[in-house]
Amino acid sequence: MRFPFFSVIVLVSIFFFCFIGVNIYSGLAYELNPKAILLSPSWEYPLGTDRLGRDLLARILQGGKISLTIGFVSAIVTSLFGLIVGVSAGFFKGKTDRTIIVLIDLFLTFPTFFLLLALISYINASLWVIIIVISITGWMSMARMIRSESFAISNAPFIKILKIGKVNSLKIILKYFTPILAPIFFISFTLGVSGAILAESGLSFLGIGINSPQISWGTILSEGKEVMDIAWWLSFFPGLMIFIVTYSLINISDYLQTKTDSKEQHVQ
Repeated sequence: MRFPFFSVIVLVSIFFFCFIGVNIYSGLAYELNPKAILLSPSWEYPLGTDRLGRDLLARILQGGKISLTIGFVSAIVTSLFGLIVGVSAGFFKGKTDRTIIVLIDLFLTFPTFFLLLALISYINASLWVIIIVISITGWMSMARMIRSESFAISNAPFIKILKIGKVNSLKIILKYFTPILAPIFFISFTLGVSGAILAESGLSFLGIGINSPQISWGTILSEGKEVMDIAWWLSFFPGLMIFIVTYSLINISDYLQTKTDSKEQHVQ
């Protein structure tokens, strides 16, 4: 499988436009214009306007900062936490492993999105609250994958020799476990980003996500659902952004998975 250059370029471009282009583009995300209500895409408003006459392109750029921040920060937290939990279970085994498995199974008893809904419904949503809630509900799959691989690594002869030699456990984990587990970590991270963006979009679409005046792709999508029949662009463009980012991340994840599988076959 070839390196997904196009997906990487698309992601970098979206990051650039959302975090830097928002300061270059002249349109204002929060400026109301009674004379420009629900205008279709044009030279003056490239993506059209919403029900309050606000520039949709400016709002998508501004909302992208929130959605991408939630996606990447949540993925970093869940991947790191899942890595720590999974390695601990696979390396120390015994009571540590049994305790972690019970904890993972307890979380997996509830469907992730319903658990997310249950937690967020009792809290006033904000950027960091949503990041924390998504992180709490998204680490289990990563932990399970890492635990399985960690068991295999800890049973390797050279690891057993290091343990017998009473080499510091942290040194063994950082020097030998981390490089081997890195591909799985990055695969989980890329999937975690897309999953977090979709989760936030789903919450915002239901009206319990990001609160005004903050905006995300999900909130813009939600605002457009009531006028979809007369203003298709309000839902189409934020939905397109979510799709492009998710699809690009999945392509990158597939590439990483293919490279990891090929290395494992080569070693065998």
